[in-house]
Amino acid sequence: MQQISFQAPYLIFLGSETNPTYAKTGAGIVQWQPERCLGQFNLPGGTVDLGLPQLSIAEAAAKGAKSLVIGTAVIGGAIPESWVEVLEQAAGLGMDIVAGVHTRLSDIPSLAQTALEAGVKLIDVRVPPKNLPVGTGKKRPGLRLLTVGTDCALGKKYTALAITKEAQDRGMKATFRASGQTGIMISGAGIPIDAVVADFVSGAAEVLSPDNDADHWDVIEGQGALHHPGYGAVSMGLLIGSQPDAFVVCTEAGREVVSGWPDFPLPSIDEVIERTVTIGKRTNPGIRAIGISVNTSKLSQEEAVAYLSSLESQHGLPATDPIRFGATKIVDAMESFS
Repeated sequence: MQQISFQAPYLIFLGSETNPTYAKTGAGIVQWQPERCLGQFNLPGGTVDLGLPQLSIAEAAAKGAKSLVIGTAVIGGAIPESWVEVLEQAAGLGMDIVAGVHTRLSDIPSLAQTALEAGVKLIDVRVPPKNLPVGTGKKRPGLRLLTVGTDCALGKKYTALAITKEAQDRGMKATFRASGQTGIMISGAGIPIDAVVADFVSGAAEVLSPDNDADHWDVIEGQGALHHPGYGAVSMGLLIGSQPDAFVVCTEAGREVVSGWPDFPLPSIDEVIERTVTIGKRTNPGIRAIGISVNTSKLSQEEAVAYLSSLESQHGLPATDPIRFGATKIVDAMESFS
């Protein structure tokens, strides 16, 4: 499993992004590690605001920033040419550059040269370990929970982190298993599943959640969505290899179409449960849904409570917004799992 570490404090680089959906790396780091974040830097036209002080590269360096963390990504995970000058400036001023995109920082010759001359590191998080196996399908001891979604970027990572924290606070044996770049940056370990060659995705998921004690929960961060027209393949491989005993369906109140794919309506929670069980029972016949996690940030407090109550009545499962209301209900279901 990949181990990663980089120096704080961070300057979060947001490019010229205007859609918060594509700034989920920066948002996740600020949510879960605010004490490590010094400020943010937007290019002209960028409107995403993570609530951090707006600092130029020079200002951040003067204030002691140790790492520039790329907090956003375009579809496909490339580094636009317009970013390179900024990255070189930060490296030249002594900052390590940290990226979770598919483009390797070291593959940009001018940036690699600048980093070499400045004595700083180029840290690529979205690089899977070597020699991953093909999945075996063999059942492993221990308990596993996987967060699955109706779409991308709506709370699978946040849900897994919140569940893990609540479980650990109760004294339960629980480990967060990061399967994406942001989760790896936050937890310091994991495997970037979407960067694994397709034949080895389920094997990587087996490595990510290895044999464990019978009462230990691996809480596995989901990726993509089984119904997603672009990313469904990685979601399927992660599900098969994770062999979850339990899963939580994650969705966003008010989202009606797949983000970035407006011609595709969002699947219903029932459709996600049905497909997850159908595929998941191939490697774990006992798989079942134990909860619903909803990003209710677009709803008022009163609206959110009513919405979650409606989902509980409709699906017969506990429903919560783990950031707003905590993960108590879902961890209750884990404790009573049998």
